[in-house]
Amino acid sequence: MANYAHPEVLVSTQWVAEHLDDTDDIRIVESNEDILLYDTGHIPNAVKIDWVNDLQDEVVRDYVGKHKFAELCEERGIANDTTVVFYGDKNNWWACYAFWVFKLFGHEKCLIMDGGRKKWVDEDRPLTKEKPSFPATDYTPQDADPKIRAFRDEVLDHMEAHKPLVDVRSPEEYRGELTHMPDYPQEGAMRGGHIPGARNIPWSRAAEEDGTFKPREELEAIYLEEQGLDPDTDTIAYCRIGERSSHTWFVLNYLLGFDQVKNYDGSWTEWGNLVGVPIEKGDPEQVRV
Repeated sequence: MANYAHPEVLVSTQWVAEHLDDTDDIRIVESNEDILLYDTGHIPNAVKIDWVNDLQDEVVRDYVGKHKFAELCEERGIANDTTVVFYGDKNNWWACYAFWVFKLFGHEKCLIMDGGRKKWVDEDRPLTKEKPSFPATDYTPQDADPKIRAFRDEVLDHMEAHKPLVDVRSPEEYRGELTHMPDYPQEGAMRGGHIPGARNIPWSRAAEEDGTFKPREELEAIYLEEQGLDPDTDTIAYCRIGERSSHTWFVLNYLLGFDQVKNYDGSWTEWGNLVGVPIEKGDPEQVRV
């Protein structure tokens, strides 16, 4: 991990195992795509954050406001100075998504457990069904930080300026062969394809078989050498609803040191349903510079 641009944001399963009882300063958070998985067994003293019910507004298609976010943290025993360690299923898709939302609201001490739930389980580390309870905190909310989130008008300007866009979906989604994933009919779009000029770099290329992130040299070979991305250039990542692209956002930002990378969480469910915006279909070029 020491070779990454910001190795301090990654911790190992062993590190988490050694800090399970440090509940005064550390809060372990499980965030999964499968919202029922936590109840089947989780890391001892880990709390659950449901990406739908906890992080999404019930009326507006947006995140909860800063006061609701503060309430969520207070209920989970998270203070402004608490170190929050995220992990989850799907090679940390949703852990990175929750991490990104916490950063959106300015939480300083956020970590990812490398390898996520899969690695913890594969190593036969302990799981429990007991749900912990921690004293409520007093959390001071901050306004959402626009520096890490892209909106559709900004994406349109970005595209027209021929700045780099990274489509982290599967090649089939990118080519326009799928307007929605079979298991996610609620996340479909009227049109298939990709944003013009976007490079297709599936998020999964950044992960090892055990769910951990690939070494920096291999990541640089993919994103810099093969795809021609520049760490000093404004870059926007997107997927279908922003969860896979948050994984790539984490890789580019924290592992490779991109200073100006944003997550377009509206992603294809917004772009593919918009009136008046262009799309492309077909195979990506090997490299766009």
